Amino acid sequence: MPAVIKRNVFENPGWYTSYTPYQPEIAQGRLEALMNYQTMIADLTAMDISNASLLDEPTAAAEAMMLAHRVSKSKSNNFFIQEDTFHQTISIIKSRAKPLGIEIQVGDKPDDNQDYFGCYLQYPSAHGSVEDFSQLADLIHSKDGLLVVGTDLLALTVLKPPGEFGADIVVGSSQRFGVPMGFGGPHAGFMAVKDAFKRSLPGRLIGLTQDQQGRPCYRLALQTREQHIRREKATSNICTAQALLAIMSGFYAVYHGPDGLKEIGHRVNTLTKTLATGLKEAGYSLKSSTFFDTIVVETQNAKDLHVKANSLKINLRNMGDKSVGISLDETTTADDISALLGLFEASLPNKDMAESWASDLTRTTSYLEHEVFNSHHSETQLLRYIRKLSDKDIALDRSMIPLGSCTMKLNATSEMIPVGWNGFANVHPHAPQEQTQGYLELIDNLEKWLCDITGYAAISLQPNAGSQGEYAGLLAIDAYHKANGDDHRNICLIPESAHGTNPASAQMVGYKVVVINCDDNGDIDMSDLETKASEHGNNIAAMMITYPSTHGVFEEDVTKVCDLIHSYGGFIYIDGANFNAMVGMCYPGEFGGDVSHLNLHKTFCIPHGGGGPGVGPIGVVDKLAPYLPKDPLATTDNEYAVSGSMYGSASILPITWMYIVMMGESALRHATQTAILSTNYLAHKLKDHYQVLYRGKSGLVAHECILDVRPFKETAGIEAEDIAKRLIDYGFHAPTMSWPVAGTLMIEPTESESIQELDRFCDAMIGIRNEIKAVEEGKADKLDNPLKNAPHCVNDLVEDWTHPYSKESAYFPNNATKQNKYWPPVGRVDNVYGDRNLVCTCPSIKDFK
Repeated sequence: MPAVIKRNVFENPGWYTSYTPYQPEIAQGRLEALMNYQTMIADLTAMDISNASLLDEPTAAAEAMMLAHRVSKSKSNNFFIQEDTFHQTISIIKSRAKPLGIEIQVGDKPDDNQDYFGCYLQYPSAHGSVEDFSQLADLIHSKDGLLVVGTDLLALTVLKPPGEFGADIVVGSSQRFGVPMGFGGPHAGFMAVKDAFKRSLPGRLIGLTQDQQGRPCYRLALQTREQHIRREKATSNICTAQALLAIMSGFYAVYHGPDGLKEIGHRVNTLTKTLATGLKEAGYSLKSSTFFDTIVVETQNAKDLHVKANSLKINLRNMGDKSVGISLDETTTADDISALLGLFEASLPNKDMAESWASDLTRTTSYLEHEVFNSHHSETQLLRYIRKLSDKDIALDRSMIPLGSCTMKLNATSEMIPVGWNGFANVHPHAPQEQTQGYLELIDNLEKWLCDITGYAAISLQPNAGSQGEYAGLLAIDAYHKANGDDHRNICLIPESAHGTNPASAQMVGYKVVVINCDDNGDIDMSDLETKASEHGNNIAAMMITYPSTHGVFEEDVTKVCDLIHSYGGFIYIDGANFNAMVGMCYPGEFGGDVSHLNLHKTFCIPHGGGGPGVGPIGVVDKLAPYLPKDPLATTDNEYAVSGSMYGSASILPITWMYIVMMGESALRHATQTAILSTNYLAHKLKDHYQVLYRGKSGLVAHECILDVRPFKETAGIEAEDIAKRLIDYGFHAPTMSWPVAGTLMIEPTESESIQELDRFCDAMIGIRNEIKAVEEGKADKLDNPLKNAPHCVNDLVEDWTHPYSKESAYFPNNATKQNKYWPPVGRVDNVYGDRNLVCTCPSIKDFK
C-alpha cells in the first residue's frame, strides 16, 4: 500500500467513517473516487460497465453465475466451471447454486453435447497458465450461454483483456492494487459486464448526473435493482460492499497511472520469467509453459522443499507431494528470486528468456486515458487530490450522522490503529497455522465473547457483511431441515417492516417469502401471523424478525412470536442490525432466537467506510452449530461457505476485539443504555414539533425513532426529501429517509454523541419546522423557499439571487452554521436525469476530440 494512500485514506476518518452515499450532495468526493474505480475496472477488463465493488472475488463469481442465470437465453440449468479455477471460488459458486437447484459441472472443457447457461474460467488460471479462450467463448455463445471470466487486474495491464476474447461478465479482486492481504480480507471484489446486462448488475453503481442547476455531479444509479427497493425480487441481497477498499484501489491506479501500472506488470512478469528459466535450466519441469506471475514446479521432493523454504521464511504453495506453486508480486525483489533459485539449487539463467505467453495474447489496446489517471503521479499531487475529494463530504469527523438502523457510532482511533500493523495486515489467508497463532487466538476470543454477549452456543465470523450473515444463517437452517428429512420446509415468514436484505436473502436459499402485516402501532400483527402460520404449518422453515423492530420499539410480543413459530417446527432468525439497543441488556439466544447475525460495522465499531467493509458474523443455538459455514478450501458436497476465506474480513476483526476489551461488560451495557437514552432525549425534545410515529407501551422508543413528516406535504407541500436536503445547509447528514415507512425520517443518534451535538441537531430540526410553518402560514412561497431549493450550493453565492428569501437564511440558518460551515459542492441532485442518461465511467480523452 503506497504510504500516501495509507496515511490519507486508510487511516483518515474523513474516508473511513462516512456512510453509503445515499445522500449524494454530501458524498461527491467518495462518489468521484468510486467512479474512478469503476472506470479502472471497465478499462482494464475491456468491458462496458463495472459496479462499485462486491464482497470478494469468489462471491463476485457466484453473483456472476446468478446474473448469467437471469439473463441468459439458454433454457439449460447447467453451469460449467473450468477445473483450473481457484478452489475457494468453486466452493462459493457451488454453495450458491445448490439451494436453487442449479447443476454445477467442473471439468477440463464443456461437453459439446451439453447445454449451459454459463461457463466460468480463470484467466490466468489457478496454476498460472495463460490461454486463448476465444474458441471456448464461441462454443458457449453458440449454446446461448454467457462466458464469465475471473481475472487479475495486474495481469490485464499487459495481457489481452477478457472483453476482447468474448467475455460477457468479468470478475475478480482488486486486492493487489494497494490493499493488504489481511488474512483473507477485506478486499474489493469487482464485476464488469456488457452494456446489455447493466440493469441486472448486483451491488451499487455510481453514475454521472446533474444537479437542479445543470452542474455535473455523481449519484447512486439504477437503485431499483437493489434489495432496499425490490426486496425478494432484487438482483442480489448485497447491501454493504467494500467501498473503502475500492476507493483505495482506485487511488492506487490514479497514483501509478497506465504507464506505471504497465511497468509494474512487466517487472513482475520479468522476475517470473527469470525464475522459470533458471529452474528449467536446472532440469525442473513446469506444469505450464505460459504464465504471468505464477508457476507450478514439478518435483519429487515437494515435502522437503517446503521444510527448507520454511527455514528461509518462504511460503510455497502446497500442491501435493509432486509439485509446488510459486506466485510473485510487486513486492518481490531480485534477492527474492536468488533465494528461490537457491532453494531449488538452481542459478540465474544463462540465456535469453522466452516470452511467457503467445504473442496474440499481449495487450495492444490502451486504458485509463481519462485525465484523472494521468495527473496525480507525485505524492504532492495525489495528497491534494485526496484532500480535495474528502473536503466535499460529510463523515463522522465533521458532524453527527443520525441515520436510523445504521448505528453511526465512534470508530475510536485506538481501535483502528492495529489494523495497519504488519502482523495483521500482511498475513496470507492460506499461511500455515503455526504462523497465524496470534490471529487464531484473537478469533477464538471474539467467538467466545460474542457467544457470551448474544447467548448463543456458537459463532461463525466468516460472513463479510450483514447480508452474508443473513444468507449464512438461513443456509444453516435449511441444512438442518434437510438433514432431518424436512426438505419440504420452504416458507420464510417476514414482517413487512423488515430490512430489504431479509427477503432478498430468503430467496437466495430457495425459500418462498410470506409477508406478515404490522398493526397500527408498528408491531407484528399477531392475528395475521397466527393465520399465516396455521396456513403454512409444517412447511415453515423460519421466520425473520428484527429486534428492536425497525419501527424503533421493543415489541412486547417477541417471545410469543418465537414460541408460535417453534410450535410449527420453524426457526427464529433475529436480524441483528439493531443489536446496539440490546448489548448487555438482553440476549437473543435466550428469548427465543435460534440464529442471528451481528453487524460488527454497526454495533461493534468497525467503520462503514462509505459502504463497506463490514463483518456479519452469525450466532446459533446448539443444534444449528454443526451447520455453520466451513472453510471454502475444504467444503464437502453437504457443506457450504459464504466467503472466499475461512474468517472473512479477518484484518478488521482487531477493531471489535479492541472495542470489547477496552469497554468491558459494564461499559458495554452503559453504552446501550446511553444509546437508548439519547434517542428518547431527541424524541422528547422534538415531540412538540414533530410526531413520533411509534412508541412502546411505556411511551418510550428504543435506540431509534421515526418522525412522521407526511402531514407537511398537505399543509406546506414539504416532503421528507426537502427536510433531508435542508439539513445539509445546517451541516448534518440526513436521517434515514422514507424507510421503513414512506414519507418519514428515522433517527438514531448512538451513544457516541454528546448532549451538545444532540442539541445542535434538535435546533436544526426545530429551525426547519419553523421554516415549514412559514410556508403553512403563507409567509414563505410554497415552491420557492429554503427547503425546496436545498441544499444551497457554494457556487450559487456568486449567481444572481432571485429567491424571495435572503442569502443569509439560505446559507447560515442558525448561529452554529456561522461558526462552522459545511459547504455542499452541488445543489440537489437530479436522480431521474441520471438514470435516463446513464454514464458510469470517466470519459476517455478521445471523447473530447
